[in-house]
Amino acid sequence: MSLSNFAERLIQWYTENKRDLPWRHTRDPYKIWLSEVILQQTRVKQGMPYYLKFVATYPTVKTLAEASEQEVLRLWQGLGYYSRARNMHAAAKYITEELEEQFPDNYKDLLALKGVGKYTAAAIASFSFNETVAVVDGNVYRVLARIFGVEKDIASSEGQRYFAKLAGSLVSSKRPDLYNQAIMEFGAIHCKPANPDCMFCTFAVECEAQQKGLQAKLPVKLKKVKVKDRYFTYFIVEHQEQLLMKERQSGDVWQGLYDFPLVESDNFSDLEKILQTGLTIGKIKNTDFLCDLEAKHYKHVLSHQRIHARFVRVKVNQNPTAKQVAKELKARWYGKEEVQQLPKPVLIDKYLKEAVNSLI
Repeated sequence: MSLSNFAERLIQWYTENKRDLPWRHTRDPYKIWLSEVILQQTRVKQGMPYYLKFVATYPTVKTLAEASEQEVLRLWQGLGYYSRARNMHAAAKYITEELEEQFPDNYKDLLALKGVGKYTAAAIASFSFNETVAVVDGNVYRVLARIFGVEKDIASSEGQRYFAKLAGSLVSSKRPDLYNQAIMEFGAIHCKPANPDCMFCTFAVECEAQQKGLQAKLPVKLKKVKVKDRYFTYFIVEHQEQLLMKERQSGDVWQGLYDFPLVESDNFSDLEKILQTGLTIGKIKNTDFLCDLEAKHYKHVLSHQRIHARFVRVKVNQNPTAKQVAKELKARWYGKEEVQQLPKPVLIDKYLKEAVNSLI
């Protein structure tokens, strides 16, 4: 199989089998960028509603730049990896204010945008401006590793350099946009991680993995992600139909989102022990509060962490106490409508929707 023949056959497969997706009907770099950012760690089925909502709410890069970060995060809620949204918002401001709304039109300049890496820059450059530059993502690693029998570790610097060079040698100079779409689509719906459709593959005869039975072993990725367990005891503090919430700061998960005051511990030890760690609630007379530990525990899995959460309902009875709690916890009281509008982690949103006794 010649290199030129590979590109031609892949493009032919794509024209016959591609999915009809809205971002494939435009060369608008803003919309293509938006779709790529959303789909970085999100499946198409999950990401599609978010793409449509963003395009409807922020149809241009300028309208996105003019929105507040809180509004952007609220619309992003549920997608996870919130740094993607913050970076996209910052880049939109940069394009609008520093570049006078002129979207960068080449791979090199696209890389200068905050949050835009090699893959996203290559996707925008080729899809919008037909620049001959290859995309390399998980789908591309898998397709190339299997068809060409590459056993280099994709998590290693050597492996990444090798695949980048191979991908660059294969990309069509005539239709880089179609080629890049094709190889990504081929990996997404045909050469899948599990149960690839090898029997009806256009490369079945030439594919090294098919000939040697290596589909399950390729691509090689030796570095394993270590997942850390974290235990959060949340305090749902209520007072006169308001809830106490605080914005999460930088340096941890869910930056810029809102959750409840919490105590993190090594495990779910005795509640009294948690209260004695110095949380304001544990220092105030019991007569000021009604406390109730809810039985249900929640688990939320992130890429490198498993968050285990339990919730303690706390009702504040006195106004002076309410002010003191808010001040010492560096939090604010929010009414029901305000709470609904705040950007929140999925875990918190799920709790609010599933709480047995309706909150506020």
